[in-house]
Amino acid sequence: MTWLSYDGPVRKPAWSGWAEPRPPNAPSRVWRDWVLVAVLVPGVVLEGILRPEVPWRVLSVIVGVGLVCTLLWRRTSPLLMVAIAFAVSALLSLVVGGDSPLSTMGFLLLLPYSLFRWGSGREVVAGSAIMLGNLALSLGLGYLSPGNTAGGLVVLSAACALGAALRYRAGSKLRERDQIRLLERERLARDLHDTVAHHVSAMAIRAQAGLATAGSQAGAAEDALRVIKAEASNALAEMRTMVHALRRSEPAELTPGPRISDLEQLAREAGAGPAVDVDLAGAVDEVPSAVAAAIYRLAQESVTNARRHARHATRIELRVTVDETSVRLRVSDDGETGGLRPGAAPGYGLIGMAERADLLGGTCEAGPGPERGWTVTAVLPRTGPTR
Repeated sequence: MTWLSYDGPVRKPAWSGWAEPRPPNAPSRVWRDWVLVAVLVPGVVLEGILRPEVPWRVLSVIVGVGLVCTLLWRRTSPLLMVAIAFAVSALLSLVVGGDSPLSTMGFLLLLPYSLFRWGSGREVVAGSAIMLGNLALSLGLGYLSPGNTAGGLVVLSAACALGAALRYRAGSKLRERDQIRLLERERLARDLHDTVAHHVSAMAIRAQAGLATAGSQAGAAEDALRVIKAEASNALAEMRTMVHALRRSEPAELTPGPRISDLEQLAREAGAGPAVDVDLAGAVDEVPSAVAAAIYRLAQESVTNARRHARHATRIELRVTVDETSVRLRVSDDGETGGLRPGAAPGYGLIGMAERADLLGGTCEAGPGPERGWTVTAVLPRTGPTR
């Protein structure tokens, strides 16, 4: 049997629901509670006035008005309110010699509903025992016939089932929000790795170039420091943005992401190192933002890896082709690379690239080129995930 948990549905024995906690963020009181009280109190009083045949009329009205107040604590203390309401109702039945004399007392069905909606597992079990005991007492004392008892049990079960159904629905929405938040944080983690690695790689390459040319070219070190400063500022700005998003309790706001056409700017800002030749074919500006951002990040990570690891590379070729059904990316270099060592696990960059493509229903493969260098190939559906 599957018991609903707000941490997700888990397969457990039914009795393990005893440890189920209360749903989070239960409101104490809302405006509807005060409206109910404002309507029910006059209703109970009017019924007592207009129905002179009600036994122990004054006592019945006083008890009815008092029990209306239990609605104000039905979410924060559902078991206590059920216990009070059904215990007082049982005592009133003993005094008047019959079941509840007031029709307006039907509002007490809100308490079983609230118990199953907001109570913990222990409270649900204990409250159910109290309610069934109350019905059994009325049946045993002859206040209710077997038919009326069965009807009361059906109505009581319906109220409980409604509370449980809404509890399940709220739990499903909460888990869905948590899943969205988790996916957003995973996306931000990949973006953090991709962007920061790109900027740090550019700083390292520029620093090496500056050191290599400092003795022969005047001002080379100053130029290198200027580029390093700019790349460091960009990296810090992007890190602050992503950390701010990760600290939010709600999913990060959706902001416009990079576009495929921005790859040309990425190539121009590459700085020292192998030249990046960008070729964009097809309607790149019509690709959905999620797919465009993924292609950009995949290309950015591929270029960064090529610049860092491709020995003696002189050129990096970056090709993006958009057709009616898919977007294809190919990044290759003419350097010397041995690829992954046998048995070695791929780094976080390659893992993140594969995950990014898989989330959109595509594929991403990386390996040695047919002649030399390293080649990354990614194919994404143009319309995003299809599964």
